[in-house]
Amino acid sequence: MTEQTAKPAVPNHRMLAMLRAVAAGRGRVSCSSEPDLFIDGLSCGDQFAAHELAHQGLLRAARPGRPGRPGELVPAVLTPEGQAVVAAEEHPNAA
Repeated sequence: MTEQTAKPAVPNHRMLAMLRAVAAGRGRVSCSSEPDLFIDGLSCGDQFAAHELAHQGLLRAARPGRPGRPGELVPAVLTPEGQAVVAAEEHPNAA
């Protein structure tokens, strides 16, 4: 029997827009096990999608290890995996 690794779900268009906003430096996340995402200072309308992006390891607080106090808003960044998703979206035929 082989062990299978769960593959992250392909982000939908809304999630891709969230990732692009974070890539552009416009995102902040709350310090929490369920981080809320804020874009341009406004709460993201789909926090379920924001939580999913964080749980999939596509975005995180910019300061890992000491992100901030619980509930504090800190800059968000894409992980290398998140950067790869955005790059694949921008260049879908690149292999």
